[in-house]
Amino acid sequence: MKKYTLKLILALLIVSCSSPSDNEQNGIGGSGSTPINETSNGNGWLIPISEIRDGGPGKDGIPSIDSPNFTNANDVDFLNDNDLVIGIINNNEVKAYPHIIMDWHEISNDQVGDDFVTINYCPLTGTAFAWESIANGTRSSFGVSGLLYNANLILYDRNTDSNWSQLGLECVNGELISDKPILQDVVETDWKTWRALYPDSKILNRQTGFSRTYGISPYGNYATNNDFFIFRPDIINPALPNKERVYCLIDDDTSKVYQFSSFAGGKVIKDSFNGKDYLIVGNESIINAFELSAEYIDITFEYELNEAEGTIFNDEFGNSWSIFGKVISGPNTGDSLGKSKSVVSYWFAIAAFYPNPEIYTQL
Repeated sequence: MKKYTLKLILALLIVSCSSPSDNEQNGIGGSGSTPINETSNGNGWLIPISEIRDGGPGKDGIPSIDSPNFTNANDVDFLNDNDLVIGIINNNEVKAYPHIIMDWHEISNDQVGDDFVTINYCPLTGTAFAWESIANGTRSSFGVSGLLYNANLILYDRNTDSNWSQLGLECVNGELISDKPILQDVVETDWKTWRALYPDSKILNRQTGFSRTYGISPYGNYATNNDFFIFRPDIINPALPNKERVYCLIDDDTSKVYQFSSFAGGKVIKDSFNGKDYLIVGNESIINAFELSAEYIDITFEYELNEAEGTIFNDEFGNSWSIFGKVISGPNTGDSLGKSKSVVSYWFAIAAFYPNPEIYTQL
């Protein structure tokens, strides 16, 4: 206990007191009290400039991983069952990116299948997306701008130096202002669940080219302490605990939130949100949602986890589906459900970006 407490105190001291050179080495933010200089807003911003914060390390002070290395899942020895990972499948290539590494880098520019993809994760809001590495119509890479909005990561693209709000899912400043990223589907779950479903996947490993204490969070107990903020957003909604991890559908400027506890033991839920029909599937460890087209609205789906097959729900016609909404076995093998715009997030962050989100209540 004493050893843990000492580590926590040291982490908090680094966050609040480090010099610019220290931040460049450690890849962690500052005290959160300094707004961005308004004179730097050359092309205008879509978000209130008074609410943008300088995170401390500066541009690329938290270095992206641009040459990622991977270990086969069966050979991984640096993850615990409860460690969270960000999983993606594209063109039959399966990869996962552990939080314990992404905590220190936030962005990995990678190729998955045939596509160049930017995996981006904000440890301060607990949000992860994958989007195509494209800016201004051509291949690019993304980096950490050093700026934050509502405690959330602002990326920049290396083609045009434009700034992109991660959780806002939009370019908010620069030449590409108002552009939207092209999203790819990801799921976030614990290592035990991911390994069981995808034992042949590739896992981002610690050979990043940087010296970091992977496995020790640079933010101390931030993820579990509901009252600990480094950058406190202007909107705090007390409806749920600040750091509760929730699954969120996003549509325009609204969101609907599902608690993992609602899926205990495994559930398939049909629901409507903002005029669209969705299927939300999962258990207390993993959730994904799919927009239902007319041909699927009246079909009956049931939760049935089959780790050996890599499936998590079935339908009335004998099809078995993966957590990514693809038929793995059955008469319609290869069919897919429509993707949703969704993310796992700390409650406080989704409530700040999409004020007064609807919270799903079990009937």
